[in-house]
Order: sequence, then C-alpha cells, then structure tokens
Amino acid sequence: MPPARATSLAARLSHLFETIRPEAGKEFSYKHVADAIRHNQGVSISHTYIWSLRTGKQDNPTLKQLEAIAQFFGVPTEYFLSDTRAERVNQQLAVLAAMRDVGVQKVALRASGLSDGALESITKMIEVARSLEGLDKEAEKGRG
Repeated sequence: MPPARATSLAARLSHLFETIRPEAGKEFSYKHVADAIRHNQGVSISHTYIWSLRTGKQDNPTLKQLEAIAQFFGVPTEYFLSDTRAERVNQQLAVLAAMRDVGVQKVALRASGLSDGALESITKMIEVARSLEGLDKEAEKGRG
C-alpha cells in the first residue's frame, strides 16, 4: 500500500493494479485495461501509455483518460487528485484485499450475526494474535 500521503499518480495507479485484481488473482495486464477502456468507455488510450503512467514516465493524462482509468478500477476520479480521498479509498481497498484471503472470509462469515460485544471480543483476540505474530510491527514499518 502506498504511503497515506503519496501524491504521485504513478504510486496511486500502481496501488490500484496491485490491489484490484480479476478473479484469477494476477494483476490486470496493461493491454486488458486499455482494451476495456476503449471498448467500454470509448476513450482512446494505449497499453504503453498506461504503463508510462504507472512507471512515472508520463504524468499528465487528460481528464477523460484519468476518469476512464478510475472508472475501470471502480474508484472516484478524485482518488488521483486528492490526498484525503485517496486515503479513504486506500482504506477501503485494504479491506477488500484482506477479504480475498479465504481464511479472512471464513472468519467474517462465521462472525456474521454476533452481538457487538462478541465482535469486540473477537477483534481484541485478533489484535493479540497479530501482535504475537509481529504483524502489527510490520504494518507500522510500512507506514514509517
């Protein structure tokens, strides 16, 4: 996940590629993204241009291209323009990425319908388990 205040278009686009994936689990190819944008939205964009944006070699897409990329990935266009909006979207993407994990899905499904008190207890147990396994320390390193 990029730093919460990452302002780079390349960093944000790269984060979308890394986080939002098709059913198969691999990243979308640049060609797939470009073809889908042209076909579904009628916006002219090439796979090499998308690669150039992601790698930072280009950083000034048209508003129409930016809107099309945002629509493809299902995020608001403001994701690329506002640090505050990007931060909120990144939090939502983190939840979606975690939900792809089968183990997390099982826990979420089993927790459905429990009282608020029971959910709070489970959350505390998960926090203790994460701490014991050093996962919170890893997350803090990534933010620092």
